Amino acid sequence: MVDIPRHGVARKKMIKRVVLGIVVALAMGAVTYGLFQLEPAAPSVDRANLWMGKVEQGEMVRQVRGPGTLVPDQIWWVPARVDGRVERIFIKAGRDVQPGDIILELSNPQLQLDALEAEWQLKQAEANFKDLQVRLESELLNQRAQAAAVEADYEQAKLQADRNQKLAAENLVSDLDYQLSKVRADTLEVRNGLEKERLAIRAQSTEAQLDSQRAEIERRKALYELRLEEVANLRVPAGVRGVLQEVPVDVGQQVPAGGNLARIAQPETLIAELRIPETQAKDITIGQKVRVDARNDVLNGLVARIDPAVREGAVTVDVDLEGPLPSWVRPDLSVDGTVEIERIENIVYMGRPAHGQADSLISLFKLVDNGSQAVRVQVRLGRSSVNTIEVVEGLRPGEEVIPSDMSRYDEVDRVSLN
Repeated sequence: MVDIPRHGVARKKMIKRVVLGIVVALAMGAVTYGLFQLEPAAPSVDRANLWMGKVEQGEMVRQVRGPGTLVPDQIWWVPARVDGRVERIFIKAGRDVQPGDIILELSNPQLQLDALEAEWQLKQAEANFKDLQVRLESELLNQRAQAAAVEADYEQAKLQADRNQKLAAENLVSDLDYQLSKVRADTLEVRNGLEKERLAIRAQSTEAQLDSQRAEIERRKALYELRLEEVANLRVPAGVRGVLQEVPVDVGQQVPAGGNLARIAQPETLIAELRIPETQAKDITIGQKVRVDARNDVLNGLVARIDPAVREGAVTVDVDLEGPLPSWVRPDLSVDGTVEIERIENIVYMGRPAHGQADSLISLFKLVDNGSQAVRVQVRLGRSSVNTIEVVEGLRPGEEVIPSDMSRYDEVDRVSLN
């Protein structure tokens, strides 16, 4: 039996092998490409650790919130009227005080020495007045005596001249004697007038000098009373009725005149002083309603004043509280206040997300597949409130979202909820 060689068989096997290799290579490439195109498995998130929120449509109340304290509407600071050293403190903070109650006592030896010096100067001025009064009255009496003597001489000379005139008419005395007596009487008449004027001037001068000394006594007396008042001011009274809130000095401390020694308030008239973040305070106006959470109770009030300045990133808002306050309310009590800005009708809104700010574009996870999955969506936010925020676009009423902080999943667009 003879083998018959077959031509072309080896070539056909070679072609078949090459084709098979190409097919296998293409198949492997397609599988590899398909694997690369597959998305990674969505990470799993525990639903119990998330806060779920629902998009709603209706009325949204815009509010802003801030911490604060209850403070007296009227506060009196008791100043030091004189320089001094705190000697004793009689009343401590927290006690009720009346206008005449002495809160503390200062000491200042120099003021006491000044008071003694002013007293001595007053007594010296009074003694000088008495001495001057006696001396001037003596001089005035001498002037009166002298004027009286001149007046007596004038009256006598006048009588003598009148008599000589009658005698001269009867030729009983010479005309010369009459003329001499008349000249003497006229001279004394002029002198008498001058003495009376001098006496009047002396009396006026006496009164003027006494008035000057009386004015000096009054000046010394006023100075003495001022020194006594300064010494009296070393004992510091409350001055008003209220509750002593603070005595910001210690025994032994030196305080200047005008320095604050005590703070007194009336607890019956308290207001809430809220600190609203400056970014949220722009829409607050006078008269808006406020709810003040005082821990044990909620107090209602109205915005009464808005501080024009920003301090430490916050704006101070004063709130007048309505109605009688509970008996347990005290000054400096910590509170939280919520100011109602406005009520917006027929608006799409949701619970405020952890990182959502007003008028911003953010990404949120929206629940899909009956809540088993959540996918990332872009949401544009509008006006905000304390707990809610307006949804401008990206979500529809009835949809559920995850407002919780999901920053750990920033690299994925889908999560699985379990």
